[in-house]
Amino acid sequence: MGIEPSANLWSTREHALDYLRRADSIPHRTEGEAVLLDTVPIEVESILDLGSGDGRLLRLLKVDRPTARYTAVDFSAAMLEKLRNNFGRDPSVEIIEHDLEHPLPVKGPFGAVVSSFAIHHLPDARKRSLYSEIFQILVPGGVFCNLEHVSSPTPTLHERFMSRLQQLAQHEDASNQLLDVETQLRWLNEIGFVDVDCYWKWLELALLVGRKPQS
Repeated sequence: MGIEPSANLWSTREHALDYLRRADSIPHRTEGEAVLLDTVPIEVESILDLGSGDGRLLRLLKVDRPTARYTAVDFSAAMLEKLRNNFGRDPSVEIIEHDLEHPLPVKGPFGAVVSSFAIHHLPDARKRSLYSEIFQILVPGGVFCNLEHVSSPTPTLHERFMSRLQQLAQHEDASNQLLDVETQLRWLNEIGFVDVDCYWKWLELALLVGRKPQS
């Protein structure tokens, strides 16, 4: 299904900017974002955003959580430029250049860790180890929300998803390393997260959520 992953294209400026041009046209994206916003507590004090892009999710989170502290992580030079333009003068936002293929450079603790369409670019083994790192840096009771691009269970559903994006399979992002929802939810449970579930899904877009136990 799809094409074999190759080099991570997000290091190129053209690829990153092309994504930003298309970001608002992704079908049903705002529905998933709305559920994510509803899942992150209003009173949370610190939020880590992994793969922040231009800060789209940060802007949404800050509307109802203006006093929280934010840490934005990305490795794309084009995305970091957008992030710094948008939040470089905001004292509540720390911007960190980092490739998620390597261990997280932050210790936390964080009340929430969020990510939007970023982790699926990582190899599966790194996805799982990243989830473990996230568990460690969450405060007890903290929440992890991953709005993600996941794999389809059948080729027909994958083709339907691609057609809704108005893309052909041969034009897929070569950086994608998609994984099914069930495997990722199982990992979260194995790591120790509770209340693990897929809180929202439309074809290959899904919101995976888990909470760190209170004790």
